Parts: sequence; structure tokens; C-alpha cells
Amino acid sequence: MTDLSIAFSPCPNDTFIFHAMLHHGIDTGNYTFSPHIDDVEALNNAAFKKTYQITKLSFYAYLLLKEEYELLDSGSALGFGCGPLLVTSKDRIFSPDSRIAIPGNYTTAFLLLKLWNPEIRNIVVTRFDRILPGVQNGEFDAGLIIHEGRFIYSEYGCVKIIDLGEWWEKETNLPIPLGCIAIRKDPGTISHRKQVETLIRNSVIYAKKNRGVSRPFVKKHAQELDDKVIDGHIDLYVNDFTVSLGITGEKAVQTLEEMARWKKIL
Repeated sequence: MTDLSIAFSPCPNDTFIFHAMLHHGIDTGNYTFSPHIDDVEALNNAAFKKTYQITKLSFYAYLLLKEEYELLDSGSALGFGCGPLLVTSKDRIFSPDSRIAIPGNYTTAFLLLKLWNPEIRNIVVTRFDRILPGVQNGEFDAGLIIHEGRFIYSEYGCVKIIDLGEWWEKETNLPIPLGCIAIRKDPGTISHRKQVETLIRNSVIYAKKNRGVSRPFVKKHAQELDDKVIDGHIDLYVNDFTVSLGITGEKAVQTLEEMARWKKIL
């Protein structure tokens, strides 16, 4: 048997995707997996230390780590209408000098924010689930929200400044590449790439066909337990691009890299 370490976030799309791989929903053959679940920015930082053999990464982190990790065709979060939002309280006026909470220095959300407005400098790195409360209580002037935040920001008295996914789509006519699954390039790990890629694809397909099976596992790790929020999250971030990036998905990743290099961010 071959055991590989695998790391992903507690967000519903990730737990939904990997449930079958970890709980005998599909045949994994001679493979077992040791899971580690943590915030995506914690996983981004861990990847710079090459901590896990297979890991969820923000696409921004992946672009910085291409020498160490290889992108897998399955498991990514891309799509239309699913980008990060910049929000503020109803009684505040936003400016580039506003104090903005971001979910991590290596998140794709922060890369998009810099592409949209390079003048923004006053940022505070904050766990994604603490951003909306911080904007609500006045700790931050604005917040860059991801994951479930886009479904609930109005409950915190916040209004949208810009949908960075919509901005990206208008600029490129492509889906926004948010997060991916990557495998370490060391010889003892990269040799398993094809098999792992197939298992992730099979796990995604199983999850989509058997939505209810993973729900206890998803709810165990989710920040928001409302079924409508969970279903909305999964519907938004788990799609055909999750099964396979395809030509369009690959073009979206390439375009993100080209834009970041042109703006001298990479």
C-alpha cells in the first residue's frame, strides 16, 4: 500500500470533493491517504516548506510554487460568478487608503485585488472567517471575502464594493481560477500523479452523483451549517472544471499568470 499525505481546506467544496476518497466511497486501489485539514492560507504557507505531498493551493500560491508543485487536472475551483468580493459597512466610504482585511498574502483573492487596484497598500492578513465580523465591528474599513462569505455578507451589514470575479470575467471572458490541487514534484511523489489525478476525478464524480452521502463530513468542518448555504457553496465551486480543467480552464490559469507577470506581481 502507498500512503500519501493530502491537505485541503474545511470549506464545503473541498470536503465534498475528498469525502469519497477518504471514506471508501470509491475504490482507491493500493492507495491510502492521510488527510490534513486547514485554512487555505495555512496550506499555502505549508507548501513553501513542501509539507504535504498533495495539497490544496490558491492559484496565486501555485504560480509562485511551480518549481515545487505540479497542477493536477482534477479538484480545482474555477467558475463564473464565484469570485471574491470586496465589501464594506453601509456607513463607510471606501478609498485605496482604507484598512482592508484580506484572507492571506498568497490567496488568489489578494492577487485579483492587486490586479484590480495596484494602489491598495493598507492591508491586514486575517483568517477568512474573521473578516466579516471585523468589518462589522469597525476593526477594518473593508474586507476581501471568499468562500461562504459571499452568501452572508449582508447579514453583517455589509455592502459590495466590487465583485472581483465579475471584473475578471469582463477583462478576460474566462472563468476565474481560484484554487487548485497540486502534487509535489519530488520523485517519490510525482510518480503517483496520474493515479492520484484519476482518484480525485472519481471522487468528484461520486460526490456529484451522491450528494447526501458526504453531508455529515461537510458539516463537521463547515463554518456555516445552514444546508442552503452549503448547497450554494458546493453548486458554485464544484462544477465541470473541478472534474477536469480542460482547455478553457488551462487558458484561465495561463491568463492569470500572464496578467500577474505583466503587472510585475509575479
